[in-house]
Amino acid sequence: MWSEPELVEQLRRKALVPPSAGIVLGIGDDCAIVRPRGAAEDWLYTTDMMLEGTHFLRTTHTAADAGWKALARGLSDIAAMGGEPRFCLLSLALGPWVDQRWVDGFYRGLLSLANATATALIGGDLAHTDRVLCDIVVAGVVPRGEALRRDRARAGDAIYVSGRLGGSALGLETARGQAWTRHKRPSPRLALGGFLRAAGVRAAMDLSDGLSLDLHRLAAASGLCAEITAPPRFPGATLDHSLHGGEDYELLFTAPPRTPLPAHFEGLPLTRIGTMRRGLAGAVRLDGAPLEPLGYDHLKSL
Repeated sequence: MWSEPELVEQLRRKALVPPSAGIVLGIGDDCAIVRPRGAAEDWLYTTDMMLEGTHFLRTTHTAADAGWKALARGLSDIAAMGGEPRFCLLSLALGPWVDQRWVDGFYRGLLSLANATATALIGGDLAHTDRVLCDIVVAGVVPRGEALRRDRARAGDAIYVSGRLGGSALGLETARGQAWTRHKRPSPRLALGGFLRAAGVRAAMDLSDGLSLDLHRLAAASGLCAEITAPPRFPGATLDHSLHGGEDYELLFTAPPRTPLPAHFEGLPLTRIGTMRRGLAGAVRLDGAPLEPLGYDHLKSL
């Protein structure tokens, strides 16, 4: 069976896009980029599914936690492209155990984040199934031609991560403390994405499936390899948490080595962890040894 990246690549090759569609970038990045004729801004579009039993549990996550997380996942993709969110659409399928109180809580959590980020909920769909699942579509804008992209890294670029990694994986494992809060209520790095774009950064993505897998994807898209040291860790997280744990929703980005970047942005650490090199596309080395892409692949159990 194929992996998620292999299936995405198959679809990318099969999905023909007519030149008149205004598509700047289609399948394969955090967002698709659409350029309306004559517009000063490019539009960003992303979609993300969230499934009961995979991304949240009704026994441990409140309805408001689930609603918040559903939108946060899509907003993180907009942040990764350096964009500003504009609106979202939500398709929600309700399981047989769901009552009115849960539905109210779900939308309360989603709308609290939507209001905080000026992301209007403008529509969607409702259905009924054997467990809760939802699909969020988020649209945003970025100045024409300035979107951060996975394929824009260059040999010699410095590799950075924001924040401290592994907190979400630690929270999922322990269900305690700040790590648990981080897992349930991730913070999309929208302000940071806009700052990096303005600072001259051109390659970025969000860390949703683990550093080892997501850096592999960025390096492969740019036709390069990556050499890194251990990333900064969330308090209590192990090295494996920080390398392979998913759902941190921090930003992974590269910048020319002379690009002036601060050590912190609004209190969030920005840490250089390595360098992009010419070599086998997608290969990642940690302290000189090969690092396998062991993050979360949605299709690996098929």
